[in-house]
Amino acid sequence: MADQFSRTRLLIGEEGMERLRRSRVAVFGIGGVGGYAVEALVRSGIGTLDLVDHDRISLTNLNRQLHATHQTIGKYKVDAAAERAHEINPDCRVHAHRTFFLPEKRDQFDFSEFDYVIDAIDTVTGKLALAEAAAAAGTPIISSMGAGNKTDPTAFRVADLYETTVCPLARIMRRECRKRGIDRLKVVYSTEPPIRPAGEAEEDGNPGRRDIPGSMAFVPSAAGLIIAGEVIRYLAENG
Repeated sequence: MADQFSRTRLLIGEEGMERLRRSRVAVFGIGGVGGYAVEALVRSGIGTLDLVDHDRISLTNLNRQLHATHQTIGKYKVDAAAERAHEINPDCRVHAHRTFFLPEKRDQFDFSEFDYVIDAIDTVTGKLALAEAAAAAGTPIISSMGAGNKTDPTAFRVADLYETTVCPLARIMRRECRKRGIDRLKVVYSTEPPIRPAGEAEEDGNPGRRDIPGSMAFVPSAAGLIIAGEVIRYLAENG
């Protein structure tokens, strides 16, 4: 009998679908990258999701973030993502955490409970803490490198952090991971040199800030879907 996962089942079989149903994935950062990763995870049949983000949806999110519409402006991103997940798959269990992940909040999460961790946050300190926590728990993790100031969605690659080139964020992460003894980290990164944003960026009432990256609808979404694909293929075989 056909159901919403019939087409997926044709590729990974009943055992693969059952592994996905039993899997629990934590997504840290529900923005342009993380939002699309969540979408693919839900549509693929992941059974349990933990969504971690403290931001509310703003007007400037509309150009690239899946859950951002004029109707959801002002909502917490994790709440909007959870609502959409349940509309797609009512059986998906979603834990929404309205918090900004920092190293001091690491103990609020039991990383051994997760079958996979997706790092789609922006801060280096947070990314490093996630990498350390996942490694300590023996939990697979994939980390998004810089997706801002890019226009080529075909330039993304999946690699170990220490094999990356071009990406400025990856360069910083390599240096900091070496200091902490993190000898491997699976990442999605872009080989496209970043573009310098034109003019002075304004966002959320903070005019004149130059450190806010430009972004296109089709770039962070591509990174998010690549990340989800890596997670889904792994869990369908190993979950």
